[in-house]
Amino acid sequence: MIGFLPLKNIGGVKMPKVSILIPIYNAEKYLRQCLNSVVNQTLKDIEIICINDGSIDTSLTIIQEFQAKDSRVKIIDKKNTGYGHSMNLGIIQSTGKYIGIVESDDFAELNMFETLLNIAEKNDIDVVKGNYYQYINGRDYKTNIIPNVKYNEVFHPYNYPNVFGMQCAIWSAIYKKEFLVNNGICFLETKGASFQDTSFNFKVWACAIKVYLIDNPLIHYRLDNENQSVKSKDKVYCICDEYNEIDSFLNNNIDKKIKLAPLKNRLKFSSYLWNINRIDSEKSINFRNLMACEFIRELEEGNIDKRCFSDADWDLLMKIIGKKGG
Repeated sequence: MIGFLPLKNIGGVKMPKVSILIPIYNAEKYLRQCLNSVVNQTLKDIEIICINDGSIDTSLTIIQEFQAKDSRVKIIDKKNTGYGHSMNLGIIQSTGKYIGIVESDDFAELNMFETLLNIAEKNDIDVVKGNYYQYINGRDYKTNIIPNVKYNEVFHPYNYPNVFGMQCAIWSAIYKKEFLVNNGICFLETKGASFQDTSFNFKVWACAIKVYLIDNPLIHYRLDNENQSVKSKDKVYCICDEYNEIDSFLNNNIDKKIKLAPLKNRLKFSSYLWNINRIDSEKSINFRNLMACEFIRELEEGNIDKRCFSDADWDLLMKIIGKKGG
């Protein structure tokens, strides 16, 4: 696990308003569109940190082309160590007051970071988050990832727990860096893994005090990239690593564990079930057995609340763990 250094201005240099992190691995097909959407932001007071994770295509050359034209572009070039390590390096080396994320195959609306920053600074917010477009074959489809929550007001996530269950979409938001640093919020560094936004996202909502959501879609999330790691069925157990990380976080924050363990297990149930339904029969049986063992333990430890489940989901959980009734 990576650690954070205290925030400071080095040599009196003015910090940019937003540090935009772009993790990159073999992204040459989409990278120019992504970078163009960032360097042309209406908010000019930004730094753009491109973390090249050992790409073997022309990604590094493309980044260098942009850097030659724009001094705000900074490059971290390293061997392939995985998404989590890339993101943590980006956070550590960022100097902005806020941190944003743009994936290398996505692209942002040109006013994205100005819009989010204005809200964040006006209300002194930990996290400001918007909706996004699903981008498929050149067409946009607005996605409402935030159901049953009031937009355009400051709130505490504990008062709207369904926020924990919305799609992670960590790249549709900005985060106050001081908030991330003070709470030790970082990514799990599992090389070659997937779902590495899961534990990060949970820790953000668990620690945030002031959150603000807007209805506007501000980023285009590409769904027609066949190389997305989340589509790999070989990485089915990566989601278990993420929930183990969440458990470690809660075990180190007992007050949060008391409040959030049942909610965490409701989210875990949905995530595990999604995995079971997308893999072949042999892997599905093995994963189902693992799920049963984990939920039996959680039930014995009193970390599951029936009220967090629909009747149908509760019956299914009881069936998976081999328990009748409940």
